[in-house]
Amino acid sequence: MTRESPLSRRQYIQIAGATGAVALAGCAEDEDPEDLDDDSDAGNGGSDDVDEELEIVHWWTAGSEEEAFNALVEGFEEEYDEYGVEDNPAPGGAGAAIDAEIQTRVLDQDPPGTFQIWPGEALRDYLDADTLEPVADYWDDEDAYVDGVLDAAAPDGDLVIAPINIHRLNNVFYNTEVLDDAGVDPDDLESPEDLLEAFEAVDDAGYVGLAQQTQEPWGALQFWEMVFIGQHGVDAYEQFLDGEAAELEAEIEESLEFVEAVSEYHNEDAGTVAWDEANNDVITGDAAFHHNGDWAAGEYQGADDFEYGDDWDYMVFPGTEGMYAMVMDGFVYPSNNPTPDATEAFISYCTTTDAQERFNPHKGSIPPRTDVPTDDFPPFLQDQMDDFESSDQQTVSISHGSGLNPAQASEVEEAFAVFTDNWDVDETTQELVNIF
Repeated sequence: MTRESPLSRRQYIQIAGATGAVALAGCAEDEDPEDLDDDSDAGNGGSDDVDEELEIVHWWTAGSEEEAFNALVEGFEEEYDEYGVEDNPAPGGAGAAIDAEIQTRVLDQDPPGTFQIWPGEALRDYLDADTLEPVADYWDDEDAYVDGVLDAAAPDGDLVIAPINIHRLNNVFYNTEVLDDAGVDPDDLESPEDLLEAFEAVDDAGYVGLAQQTQEPWGALQFWEMVFIGQHGVDAYEQFLDGEAAELEAEIEESLEFVEAVSEYHNEDAGTVAWDEANNDVITGDAAFHHNGDWAAGEYQGADDFEYGDDWDYMVFPGTEGMYAMVMDGFVYPSNNPTPDATEAFISYCTTTDAQERFNPHKGSIPPRTDVPTDDFPPFLQDQMDDFESSDQQTVSISHGSGLNPAQASEVEEAFAVFTDNWDVDETTQELVNIF
């Protein structure tokens, strides 16, 4: 899971309001399904040696993400040699291109065999339109998954998606040399307020406190989510997700005030750089901390002479210990399926230890099954798996699709696009309350 977009904050505000209001039922007039069929021919092509060619639409097209997908397909074709795969990537914006293509095709009863999407409320439009089939019959071992994963995979009670990975959102990464020079001990940071004091200390030592991007709203939104949980707990956060924002107005305001205070310790170019450019400041030693999902660790692992545990490390976002904030990807079984046998086989394969062991080391994520062998995972991901297995709470994220239905999530992102432009706590608090 990575997030890429050329949109400025102003452009995002203009576009998000329009796209967020578009329901699944309103998409059919926007695209010509024949054009979409032509685009889908860009995959690996058919083969006379297979019974069915499974079309898979996904947004994993860059670097290690592509390697992860290819490893998954290779394992599937080894396990089910009667089926082939037609790879139909839709790159860009962490799923934005998929939304435009898939919603039209599903409504027009011309879906692919399967497509990548986030579990949880990201599925809402498809569930409300009754366009996804239950997949419980094809799971390899439901008991190998913790309740948090199963809950996200079954928003309305029936399993409708096979999660293939879990990224963790409540990480804070840091440059060990910078913290040593600033006299900051990460073991002493037990609350969000402690973290703010650490930002102040490294700023006084001449470094950037928090390497951040604010040109896209999801960066500030995901940081606010972790601050809110760190200050007020998972139960209050899930109360917010359930629409009880009015009862949490004081808590929302307090956490926004904290985010606004932290903005004083961002890199000066936060409003013009992408997340990976901001993250690079930790690698170069210009910044102390970076908050992000565990995909950020891939940047460190790919850097020369920057070793885990020596040059960089991570801590659980203060106040969220024992909690795993999950960002997941998975595959669904669309109704009116053109290749039902191949889709059933692929869904089943994705739930196996073999599939998840092949896919996740490349992706920089951990498997949603708790019994996958860890030998081929790098030490950082092994530590993330240990944290997951020892966590007593798991929750999902607004900023990465699973926490709210698409229309509400779009409104929340729009509110944060404005917030990172004016840092007006009172206005943003009221916007978040009014959304519900």
